[in-house]
Amino acid sequence: MLNEDSEIMNAEDCGSYTKWQHEREMTRVEMQAKRWFIAFLIVLFMLFGTNLAWVIYEMQFQDVSITQSAEGDDGGNATIYSGTGDVSIGESDTDDPDPR
Repeated sequence: MLNEDSEIMNAEDCGSYTKWQHEREMTRVEMQAKRWFIAFLIVLFMLFGTNLAWVIYEMQFQDVSITQSAEGDDGGNATIYSGTGDVSIGESDTDDPDPR
């Protein structure tokens, strides 16, 4: 009758695993897969958390829109220059578009 040590030695000589070695390896792989899954969930929750924090941070600011009007002389274009922010320069119409 063979004991476990001689079975392991014979299996190593043949290049194959015993059932005990296979079960130990499968347990190790299952534990590793579980750890990777938990790490994936942590990273996923962190991604959603940072996106939510960024949305909350951005919602505290207010959009302000200022409309200004200007009139040009002698049919010219009127422009308004502001020191800061985005400037939209458009064409202006004179009071009387058909002077005679």
